[in-house]
Amino acid sequence: MSGRLEGKVTVVTGGGSGIGRASALAFAAEGAKVVVADVAAEGGQKTVQLVRQSGGKAIFVKADMSRSEDVKAMVDAAVETYGRLDCAHNNAGVLASIAPTADCTEEDWDRVIDINLKGVWLCLKYEIGEMLKHGAGAIVNTSSMVGLVGWPGSPAYVASKHGVAGLTRAAAVEYAKAGIRINAVCPGVIDTAMTQPIAESDPQIMAGAIALTPLGRLGRPEEVAAAVVWLCSDAASFVTGHCTSVDGGWVAQ
Repeated sequence: MSGRLEGKVTVVTGGGSGIGRASALAFAAEGAKVVVADVAAEGGQKTVQLVRQSGGKAIFVKADMSRSEDVKAMVDAAVETYGRLDCAHNNAGVLASIAPTADCTEEDWDRVIDINLKGVWLCLKYEIGEMLKHGAGAIVNTSSMVGLVGWPGSPAYVASKHGVAGLTRAAAVEYAKAGIRINAVCPGVIDTAMTQPIAESDPQIMAGAIALTPLGRLGRPEEVAAAVVWLCSDAASFVTGHCTSVDGGWVAQ
C-alpha cells in the first residue's frame, strides 16, 4: 500500500465486477476503507473477500442504484461502519439493447436512464449531503467515451452517459466552494464481463472497436481504476468538473 488515501472511507457502486471491482481493490491498496455496493450480492461479496485477502477493509451492501432508499442505506452503512464518507466512485450501470432511436423501446429507455443517470444523481444527492457535514470530499462518476461523442444504435445509453457528464460538471460547480470535488471517467472499450458477451456473440464488433482505438487494444479495468483513485487523491486537488477519457485515444480522433 502506498497510502494515498490512508484513513479515507469510500463507496464504490457496481463494485461486484469489472471496473467497480478494480476500483474497490485500488482504493483499498491506497489505504481506504471500502463500501462495495451492487445489486448482485455474489459478485459484491467476492470483491469484499478479495479486498480483505489483500489486507484491506471492506463491507458489502446490496443496493439497486435506481432506488432512493437503497442509495441512502448505502451511504448510511458507510457512516455507521466507518464513521464518515470521504470518497465515492459512482460506477453502476447497464448496457442498452442495440437499436436505432426510432426503434428504442420505452421500457429499455426507462431502465437505462433509471440506473445510469438517475442512479448517479441519487448517489450524488446522498453522498454530497454527508460530505457537506465535514466540508470535504471527492466523487468520481462513470460516464463513457460515448458520453462525449455520438454513437449509433444505443440512444438510451448514449443519452444516459452524456447526462452523467453534464451532471458531473453542474455538481462540480455547485459544490466547489464547499470543498467537494466531482469528476468523471469516460472509459472506452474495456475488457469486462459487460463487454465479453458482445465479443463472444459477434467477434467482428469487438475487432472493429479495437481497430478504431488508436492504442489498438481493449482497456483493462485496472487502468480505469487508476484514474479514479488519482482523481480522488490529493494529487488531483485542483481538478474538478473534468471528464477524463480513458479510452485508448478514441475521442481524440
